[in-house]
Amino acid sequence: MTLPSTLRDASCADDYDPNSMPVNKARALIARFLTPLTAIERVHVRSALGRVLAQDVISPINVPAHDNSAMDGYAVRFADLRQGGDVTLKVAGTSFAGKPYGGKMAAGEAVRIMTGAVMPPEADTIVMQEHAQAADGMVTIGSGHRLHQNLRRAGEDLAIGQVALKRGLPLRPAEIGLIASLGIGEVTVFRKLRVAFFSTGDELVSIGAMPGEGQIFDSNRYTIHGMLTRLNCEVIDMGVVRDDPALIEAAFAAAAANADVVITSGGVSVGEADFVKEMLNKLGEVLFWKIAMKPGRPLAYGKISGAHFFGLPGNPVSVMVTFYQFVRDALLVLSGQNPVLPLPTFKVPCTSALKKAPGRTEFQRGILSQDASGAWSVRVTGEQGSGILRSMSEANCFIIMPTDQGNVAPGALVEVQVMEGVI
Repeated sequence: MTLPSTLRDASCADDYDPNSMPVNKARALIARFLTPLTAIERVHVRSALGRVLAQDVISPINVPAHDNSAMDGYAVRFADLRQGGDVTLKVAGTSFAGKPYGGKMAAGEAVRIMTGAVMPPEADTIVMQEHAQAADGMVTIGSGHRLHQNLRRAGEDLAIGQVALKRGLPLRPAEIGLIASLGIGEVTVFRKLRVAFFSTGDELVSIGAMPGEGQIFDSNRYTIHGMLTRLNCEVIDMGVVRDDPALIEAAFAAAAANADVVITSGGVSVGEADFVKEMLNKLGEVLFWKIAMKPGRPLAYGKISGAHFFGLPGNPVSVMVTFYQFVRDALLVLSGQNPVLPLPTFKVPCTSALKKAPGRTEFQRGILSQDASGAWSVRVTGEQGSGILRSMSEANCFIIMPTDQGNVAPGALVEVQVMEGVI
């Protein structure tokens, strides 16, 4: 397979180093080759949570539908009020939410009105009930009021024909409620991104099997499944593929034929049993194999028969770190989400000393916490080995240490990236 000239050009760039790709360079290169889905489908609004809009949602109605009150109080004519003293008006009736006042309001009259109730057409101002005194069918109102106060105009939130939600927006509970408030029962969304994944290695066994000598349970597949599910992908779990060239080749071919994205864990580092690179050179092309980062140095990205390929490391922590830092955003772009904002970072003091040698970006696992005074700080979870998956469970953030950063003393400011709610 021959990749587009842009990918070949990237590989030939003067600053391209496949053995030490900087993190930001790798992100930028991946972004250049991402084309969002175009296939769409109609779904009921109740089933649209987490989906990405493929068409703008146009409001078929005015929101609100009528001029209405923002407060419990009295609907009045502003011309009837006195700017320098009190005025007493006759209460002609009441306008409830869902049950408007049906009469015609004459000069010198007021209508008792509830929040959300339709404004009598003759009224133009709402006086809060706290600013009025009612007795014996009359209401007395003082001075200091403004024309149109506490009045919500028809269509001031959304007018008929206005774009309510834009194409490319992921649908959260707020958007689902907004769509329902317009009386729309179905929306057009992009189909789910299909992602096939498998683990490689003779040392891996699935849950339910008995590990032999030197074998371990395959946790990466379950971690990846969870991360993909939270991104609302259509997940294709292809299991564990043994270290056999024919089996790996068949797995890649099947995955690329049935998915938009192929993800593997393990098999992309240097080793005599690592056949992934050999198969990819045969079936496709890869832009880079290694990243100047820790954990997660062995990371591959490329294309296989039109499908995007991410070769993640085999160590459990490295799998999650590389997914957070590279795969997540790419999948969101491919799913049609627009824009995809970078994960926010901010700086806080670090209460623990951090060890780091300059030369690569590090993502240490941290625990962000707040003290009694409201001040935030972060500390590491403990040992930072790439096989300690417990550190990812205990952590709620990454401590991002840039390439030129060295050791960090306690109390120094560090950059953190919050994990919760992201994947």
